[in-house]
Amino acid sequence: MLDALVGAINNDTSTIAKTTGTSFPKHLTDEVCKYLIVGDGYFDFKGRDGLIQTLRKYVPAEHYLVTAVKKGKYREALERLSALRNLAAHNSAVAKARAKETVGQQRMSDAGSWLKKQSRLMTIVNRLKELADDIRSGAPY
Repeated sequence: MLDALVGAINNDTSTIAKTTGTSFPKHLTDEVCKYLIVGDGYFDFKGRDGLIQTLRKYVPAEHYLVTAVKKGKYREALERLSALRNLAAHNSAVAKARAKETVGQQRMSDAGSWLKKQSRLMTIVNRLKELADDIRSGAPY
């Protein structure tokens, strides 16, 4: 998603100018775009709604990137991806409780084990591929 946001800003700096109120040169490098987004940190968001909020800091609400992510058919995959990633990265009680709640399970050993069963990983991957296609088709370039 970071690369899609970098591409959106790099292709049309007026998108970030609308949300920041700052004028930018017509062409920025990918590295400059990435720095505008994450600074010296990393691209972080909490769930699908957090992703939408983060995107809206850089592009207007009607931007094709926000429009695609807002579609209901991607909600579950984005929520699960975020919760399972946090469980895998942090392995904390809070992350585990959030992951179990997100996937609707009472018990879960870890993110990888949950994803291995019943083609769950491929279900999420396929939905995210659809999101990528939706973003690609919405891009004006």
